[in-house]
Amino acid sequence: MNAVQRSISLMLAAAGAVLAPTAAALERGEILEQMKRRRPADLRILDTRPGGLGDTILGMFALSGDPADPDLRRYKLWIESSDDLVIPTESVNCSTDSPMRVTRDGAAIYVRRLNPGGTVNPGNRNDHLVWWAACVPDQAGRDPATLTDAARALGFSTLLVESTETLRLPRPGKPL
Repeated sequence: MNAVQRSISLMLAAAGAVLAPTAAALERGEILEQMKRRRPADLRILDTRPGGLGDTILGMFALSGDPADPDLRRYKLWIESSDDLVIPTESVNCSTDSPMRVTRDGAAIYVRRLNPGGTVNPGNRNDHLVWWAACVPDQAGRDPATLTDAARALGFSTLLVESTETLRLPRPGKPL
């Protein structure tokens, strides 16, 4: 009788090991479909990168100008992956003398000075994708490395120095 119980127990454990990933995959698939169905109507897809479990999508929506400064834009990003959805609110400055993207995470605010039309590399590609989409919406989703002529036509020198300034946020419970 003990041998029969052990055999049944092993078979149930094996079945659970096979069915659990299938259930998780179905659940993940349903979650991804729900995210797709709930995408904002004004979402513009800027980039799609293939990943191990699914694509990662970078999009922008709720783009608005600042009534006090015509060079400022605010927007929400849509960063969707197979296991997460992040929707930060950010801003850019579209001026020809000080183009920049301002973003943040839980630890800091990042002020990224950009050179529209200049060199694009893996480290600044998303900054340029976002900047172009916010400042020149008809260029949204285009490869920013191909927009040198467009930048010059808009009055950018394409020779600005890019930099990032990191402003650390105080940790909760720590004095300033």
